[in-house]
Amino acid sequence: MPQIPEKIHELTVGQMSARSGAAVSALHFYEAKGLISSRRTTGNQRRYSRDALRRVAFVRAAQRVGIPLATIREALAELPEERTPTREDWARLSAAWRAELDERIKQLNRLRDHLTDCIGCGCLSLDTCVLSNPDDVFGEQRTGSRLMVERGGGTTSARSNRA
Repeated sequence: MPQIPEKIHELTVGQMSARSGAAVSALHFYEAKGLISSRRTTGNQRRYSRDALRRVAFVRAAQRVGIPLATIREALAELPEERTPTREDWARLSAAWRAELDERIKQLNRLRDHLTDCIGCGCLSLDTCVLSNPDDVFGEQRTGSRLMVERGGGTTSARSNRA
């Protein structure tokens, strides 16, 4: 990984890409989504402050665990613009996502535990399927392998749509 001398306070998009591991197109995308920012030189070239490296690392780590970009943007908006975010800043922000991640882990564990039964059965019945209809939440409403939204806003089963 190329080292950037401490005396250089701004990075080109190429330097940002090399140091962060993010593609140039990803950096442009992050900037367009308000996750990072740059200034433009008189030649209209992007220049990123060094703290943008930590922001990119945070964005990429949050994306890997499935945090939506809008949520990441809200978290980054809480950080100070005038200094490099600290470990404490990151810990505070990531702690807010812990409950959401714990719930996802619980759902994935349930999926893993019931996936073999589901594939073996093949029905994906909304009446009884523990994956498509946990705790039979749709059992009171409709039956069928898939619920679809009607044009009028209600729901109907896929089977009745084919009739």
